[in-house]
Amino acid sequence: MWGCDPVSLTALGVGASAGVQYTLSGIAYRTFSEPLPQVMLAVFIALDRMAIKVDSKEKIYNGQRIWARTSDREIQIELEVISPKATRMRSIARSGVLLDQATSAEIIVQTEKALGRG
Repeated sequence: MWGCDPVSLTALGVGASAGVQYTLSGIAYRTFSEPLPQVMLAVFIALDRMAIKVDSKEKIYNGQRIWARTSDREIQIELEVISPKATRMRSIARSGVLLDQATSAEIIVQTEKALGRG
């Protein structure tokens, strides 16, 4: 009865990173009810907690892009202003050509904790 039911397996997997959503390609994203400057500060706190080095940041249309890395991962974080009080965060961690969905999700979870929500 429980066997290989894909719906049940998906539901169990979603609970592991509550609040984090994924695109079909495995990119993690979440919208926070906080203005961009607060979310950006929380991202820097999260990356510091994870000992991930920030390489650079740049202004992009309607937000900011942050580039970071570890010894074997390249990380790109995009923060997009949805409204003055809402910011969408997109996190991509790559190891070579492979996406690391777990690291992308953990960056979002740690950002949420830095915002005082976790």
